[in-house]
Amino acid sequence: MKDQRKTEIRVGIIVVVGLLLFLWILGWAKNFSFVSNKKETVVIFKNVAGLEIGDNVTVNGVRKGYVKDMQIKGDQVFVALSLDKDVSLNKDASFAVAMLDLMGGKRIEIQPGTLTEPFDYGKVHQGKFFADIPYVMSMVGNMQEDIAGSLKDIEITLKSLNNYLTDEQFNKNVKTSISNLSGLTDKLNSILSENRDDIKQLISNSNSLAKDANKMINDNKANVATSLGNLKTVLQKTDTLLTKINSIATETTDKKNNLGKLLYDKEFYDNLNISLKQLNELTKLLIKQLQDEGVNVDAHISIF
Repeated sequence: MKDQRKTEIRVGIIVVVGLLLFLWILGWAKNFSFVSNKKETVVIFKNVAGLEIGDNVTVNGVRKGYVKDMQIKGDQVFVALSLDKDVSLNKDASFAVAMLDLMGGKRIEIQPGTLTEPFDYGKVHQGKFFADIPYVMSMVGNMQEDIAGSLKDIEITLKSLNNYLTDEQFNKNVKTSISNLSGLTDKLNSILSENRDDIKQLISNSNSLAKDANKMINDNKANVATSLGNLKTVLQKTDTLLTKINSIATETTDKKNNLGKLLYDKEFYDNLNISLKQLNELTKLLIKQLQDEGVNVDAHISIF
């Protein structure tokens, strides 16, 4: 009876220990804990590419938490992270969805940052998505039709180019062009050979002309400098003269001199016009008298 009881007690202890061990393993696998000693924060991603609740969160590659929750709002995914209590992040910490292994698993990788300012866990942070092998393969699958179309176009281009290069007329024209170019080169070499002495003489004459011109400039440098100085003086005097002429013209226009008063005085102009009219009438009268009976002079001379 006692042995049976001992056996039952042993079985019960083993069952309880196994149950506790199972619960501990299950809590470790599912990131479940009865004690709330976690730090939580929310990160926004444009794309999580297969990330699931319960996936690992690593800090510099070390597992330090898990994905607690995910919600889609518009074109963004809000991911709630649960981090261990000993995690220390800085203000410039960065979050990224990365590949866990080659089998396609996902994780959140955190870089703690280097700034000394503390991290705000209550703030919503912006995360990044790093393209992995499955994502790249899906992109390639989406581009399959474009790639096939491009390869078809390349094939058509190569066929057209091959037909063009194998055309007999084209090959004949190319050979003719090369032959003509070769003949032209031979003629040019022949012309250069025949006129080699003349070309040397031309170059020699050019060198002599350049030397003579240089010598003439050096010999007449002083005269040239004097001529330039005289020309500068003449230009300065001409400028002064033009300035004075401009001043006189301005004074004349503004009637500040006698010439301006004579030219622009209205009263003088009117008197001159009247005098010319009277002179014109007097001239007509004299001409008429001379044509008729001569000039009658009726003068009365008195002696004082």
